[in-house]
Amino acid sequence: MITSHFVRDLKPYVEFITVCPEVEIGLGIPRRPLRIISKEGELRLVQPATALDVTDKMNDFVSFFLESLPPVDGFILKNRSPTSALKDAKIYYMGNGVASVSRGPGFFGREVLKRFAHLPIEDEGRLRNARIKEHFLIRVFTTAAFRELKSSGKAQNLTGFTTNNELLFQNYNSPIANELKKLSQEYEASLNPDIIQRYEAKLRELLQKPPTCKSTAETILQIMSRFSDRLTIQEQELFRSMVQEYRGARSPVSVPIGTLRSWIARFQDDYLANQSFFEPHPRDLADIQTMTSYCDGKDYWSLD
Repeated sequence: MITSHFVRDLKPYVEFITVCPEVEIGLGIPRRPLRIISKEGELRLVQPATALDVTDKMNDFVSFFLESLPPVDGFILKNRSPTSALKDAKIYYMGNGVASVSRGPGFFGREVLKRFAHLPIEDEGRLRNARIKEHFLIRVFTTAAFRELKSSGKAQNLTGFTTNNELLFQNYNSPIANELKKLSQEYEASLNPDIIQRYEAKLRELLQKPPTCKSTAETILQIMSRFSDRLTIQEQELFRSMVQEYRGARSPVSVPIGTLRSWIARFQDDYLANQSFFEPHPRDLADIQTMTSYCDGKDYWSLD
């Protein structure tokens, strides 16, 4: 009944494992609403219309379901749901005859956050924000590519994986990106499987926070420098002004990125042509809202 354009567009590229915790514990469709109620310092999941308390049944199901999952690359939760919300489910407090309300994760969402904090986790409400969506997609597809690299038995290609993602990693976190490069070189020399585990932990750390506008601008200028000996002074000055327009929230990032793409084709730069920085996920998922996103200087990762 509730559709998500983002989920619809993502379906051709991922294998979804769908679940409705409320249906799974035997509640019908349609059903009376559930509420999270704080009772004597404990959160309970209750159906007020019937006084039914499904807390234990829900906790049992959530544990069973999450423990039985195969390897997954991320979660999309239902916002405002008392079971599946990421952080905006209503929590009702009763005391002295006065009711108050706060917000927090639902019963299912809370356990997902606890068990899978290393994975990309979002709700469909926040994914309407173009920059949050872009960061989520980059994390999902990069995480999946690394998981497939490990499971394929071709971990010796770790250096190639690192090289193809070099600019993306530098944009996210330059110090950690340098550590990943060193780890890939160590692994190539020794084939020590412990290095793979260290690499994975560092990769998760790198992808936790999205890049800043400043970092993106610096990465774009770094790429331009590869062509500086083949560009006129006027071309370089014009490009730097494009980057300044982006930094000043007067132009979307797609303007300098589009120019870089044209130079890559013009000068046939194979290294840049293979960089995931330019296409970190399927191009069909980069809608017009994402491509025209501006640098607004806000901490969009904390947006409600």
